[in-house]
Amino acid sequence: MIIKRTDSSNTDFQNLVKLLDADLAVRDGEEHEFYHQFNAIDMLKNCVIAYSEDRAVGCGAYKPFSEDAVEIKRMYTDEAMRGKGFASKILNELEVWAKEEGFSKCVLETGIKQPEAIALYEKNGYYRIPNYGQYIGIDNSVCYEKLL
Repeated sequence: MIIKRTDSSNTDFQNLVKLLDADLAVRDGEEHEFYHQFNAIDMLKNCVIAYSEDRAVGCGAYKPFSEDAVEIKRMYTDEAMRGKGFASKILNELEVWAKEEGFSKCVLETGIKQPEAIALYEKNGYYRIPNYGQYIGIDNSVCYEKLL
């Protein structure tokens, strides 16, 4: 496994995000367009890609959320590669990178219909917080936080 730091201009990252969006369109159904508007990748400067045998198999990113926090975005692992630790490695690399840049916590939103994501975040020390920003009052959303 190789973990690479990059930005959203990376074509491997873009291709993985297309797979993520296709998966979320099925899971979120009619709510997909609501979520999609908050997930543009063109300005993401902090992206991570996991490679297995020179093949991009997972990704994640973060963007500044507040003075001391980043928001974890666009986490995805290829379906055939799930359960092998890639997502945790990607998440850890994002946290290390954010800490290196002076941030002290991560926040994120995921969906009730994504039990694998919920399990990943809780396994990695994230705890549930009240929904923030555009996710307030959205029943399908759950928000998490972790101090770095």
